[in-house]
Amino acid sequence: MKIGIDIEEIKRFQKLLKDKKFIERIFSKDEIKYCSSKKNSVQHYAVRFAGKEAVWKAINTSKKLAITDISFKNSVLGKPEVFIKSKKASYIDISFSHNKTTVVAVAISSK
Repeated sequence: MKIGIDIEEIKRFQKLLKDKKFIERIFSKDEIKYCSSKKNSVQHYAVRFAGKEAVWKAINTSKKLAITDISFKNSVLGKPEVFIKSKKASYIDISFSHNKTTVVAVAISSK
């Protein structure tokens, strides 16, 4: 079992998200569609970025894995699920949390 965690300040993403190229470079089309549809889209982008970092920390040991290889989709129940290179990674659990200023993500890999 391996664990990864990341915490980010939402304020940082208010500046980064003004750059459309940054968004397209880091997030999948599905993630952009999901986050952009939310009232507080900055918070959703920030927590997904933290999630990518947490997953990367939990599983990037010997193989090459780019942050752009990691993405998230919500299940029908609303739980975020991890995808690696567009394939569901059911061996990884992810949890997101946030308040008004900060987001955090924890990833646990059973491999």
